[in-house]
Amino acid sequence: MRKMLKLFKAKRLNKHAADPKSKPEEIIRTLGLKPGDIVADIGAGGGYFTLRFADIVGESGRVYAVDVEEAFLKFIAEAAKKRRLNNVVTVPVKNKLPLPRKGLDLVFMRNVTHHLSNRIGYFSELKEFLKDSGKVVIIDYGAESKTVRFLPFWGKPGHYIPRERLIQEMSAAGYVLIQDFDFLSEQHFTIYSQRPKGKVDD
Repeated sequence: MRKMLKLFKAKRLNKHAADPKSKPEEIIRTLGLKPGDIVADIGAGGGYFTLRFADIVGESGRVYAVDVEEAFLKFIAEAAKKRRLNNVVTVPVKNKLPLPRKGLDLVFMRNVTHHLSNRIGYFSELKEFLKDSGKVVIIDYGAESKTVRFLPFWGKPGHYIPRERLIQEMSAAGYVLIQDFDFLSEQHFTIYSQRPKGKVDD
């Protein structure tokens, strides 16, 4: 029964991600991924974006699907196999992420950042895995989201992070906001690069 529930949830997450209201095509276009890129989809869920990214980066690239739910990762692995995508690597969250040191071109996090209890510490450590030119993409709910207003009724209060707070925390973790998009009605969408060594925000 538990396995069936996880499978149902994975499919539901993918359905929501693929919904035109979630604007997946605009999101993917904005990222500008290219063949050969190395991507980590952290909080991959049902793997909708993992598989889309894998199609784009091709055989010369790689996509790491990272999640705490091993049932989701198994679902993603099976979906990748069916699509003959050999560039997807599933990564269960343990004490230390087994990601390539200084190997990632992009970290993608959609609707997962608000789950982190120590975001500044987490993103500070995440720099270990980013190339010098690597970017971090964060999409998450703001307090004004209509979805967030209903979440307390589902037993999920506080499932959001204000955009301004996120930007401040990312700055404290050593990042610079480089792009900020407003085409998502329910979420904020920001992209960060590592702050050059020795540089302090104004």
